[in-house]
Amino acid sequence: MDVVADPARADHFYARMRGYGDFDHPVPFRDATGYRESMLQREDSKTNKGAFRRTVRLISRGEFDGIIQRGISTRPDPWELPLQAVAEETPEYVIRPVIETLTTRKVRDAAFRRQVRTAYSNTCAVTGLRLINGGGRPEVQAAHIRPVEADGPDAVRNGIALTDTAHWLFDRGLMTFSDDFRVLLFPHGVPDDLDKLVRPDRRLAVPDAPDLRPHPTYLRWHRENCFKA
Repeated sequence: MDVVADPARADHFYARMRGYGDFDHPVPFRDATGYRESMLQREDSKTNKGAFRRTVRLISRGEFDGIIQRGISTRPDPWELPLQAVAEETPEYVIRPVIETLTTRKVRDAAFRRQVRTAYSNTCAVTGLRLINGGGRPEVQAAHIRPVEADGPDAVRNGIALTDTAHWLFDRGLMTFSDDFRVLLFPHGVPDDLDKLVRPDRRLAVPDAPDLRPHPTYLRWHRENCFKA
């Protein structure tokens, strides 16, 4: 995010936002525990309608964290519960080097992983495989197209569901995708046996909904910055 001056109006500014992730469910401005924003409550405990009509409202860090926690489910998926001895441990995720609380970062990681897996029905877009382990956990991974280290957002359209092998090829620039979802392989770095894992039509199996499919902006970034061809 950055803030730039409005060239047409003195003392006015634009805030340019990067990265967007949907909440798992809407957060009401008030529930049984009270108002999510203290500014919205008058001293007589009624709604401050003047503040409610503002386009932009300042909130405290605690209020921000509370909204995030309510909007994104923090309940573990079934395969993350210690139900059986064979169940795998919950994987750890690297925290981005930005100014965020640890709790917020973990919540966003979990939401991105869950939303991408759900969009692809726990199926690898490259191989078409849908593998579920003995503990009920899907083996498919949620991969960023433009990676976290390059300011890639936690948005479904910057994600793609891949098996571990396909994820490895993609992260190392040995595989990428065209804007029309054709699979492109580096001709000198992929063994023949791995090449056979790609779906016969050599195209990604993407979600039916267009607003869940990989965005051309992120695909182009990967081709120009990661692909070895």
